[in-house]
Amino acid sequence: MHRSRIPSARRGLAASVAAGVLLTPLAGVTAASASTTGEPADKAGSASAAVGGSKVVCTSKKPGLAPELSHDIAGALKGRKDASALAVYDRTTGTSCEFKATAHFDSASVVKVTVLGALLREAEESHRKLTAREVKLTTAMITESDNDATSALWRQLGVTRVKHFLSLAKMRNTVPSADGTWGLTQITAADELTLMKLLTTKNSVLNQTSRGYALGLMAKVDADQKWGVPAGSPATATTHVKNGWLSRDTGGWRVHSVGFFTGHGHDYGMTVLSSGNKTMDYGIDTIEGASRVIHRDLNSKVSAAASH
Repeated sequence: MHRSRIPSARRGLAASVAAGVLLTPLAGVTAASASTTGEPADKAGSASAAVGGSKVVCTSKKPGLAPELSHDIAGALKGRKDASALAVYDRTTGTSCEFKATAHFDSASVVKVTVLGALLREAEESHRKLTAREVKLTTAMITESDNDATSALWRQLGVTRVKHFLSLAKMRNTVPSADGTWGLTQITAADELTLMKLLTTKNSVLNQTSRGYALGLMAKVDADQKWGVPAGSPATATTHVKNGWLSRDTGGWRVHSVGFFTGHGHDYGMTVLSSGNKTMDYGIDTIEGASRVIHRDLNSKVSAAASH
């Protein structure tokens, strides 16, 4: 099978092959809007910091962490010329952060984790294991971001099956493209974080075997695709990541990164989405700037708590 594998982002990419979708204008990309985390503010504390006309809002059970995170994330995003959105959770410290988390973006390749989830759910409902073909396709889709493999699985599942999984996963604001083009699925940072949480905790949607399979693939992405939210992550953490990138005739580059970090006391995840980037590298820089301060603040507080 021909693989439309995309080379390292730092080498520069041709817009015409990004995310395997047609370069056609998308009318009315939803404007970003501020949101709250939905976590009770009285658990320990909440704080916010302004970025333009919106706010980074954080809550945490760990004293001092919410204001530190909100301040540092806002500092990382201020002055950036792209439109971005972000969502974070950390189970160790009971922390959540959001910035424009309900704004819609073209999914590009991060939707491939949703495709994987939909397939795993279908297999569970059918009381079957993945076939050898499905194992081959899912491995290529996640570890290599293979577009042909994704298209094959998207056709096999059909939009109805994808929507069924989204409903079960409570990803209520994720909308598959009307024409069936998977890379134009509309996603939000909040929904992507919901999916990251789903993959890392016991639930009724995906069993332990399915979750373990997904985690294993996301931990083995090709080395040239480990940019984005892994930036600044601790060496002791196991990184699970999926990135997406897409250039269109309007709105510049869409560059996204979603992932989570496990092992050795780490239990947190983040999603950072961006659009309106002049180059792919600019979007990556936005994502990695925010990611570094999140990793730093979460892990400094975890270390401090462990030492007491």
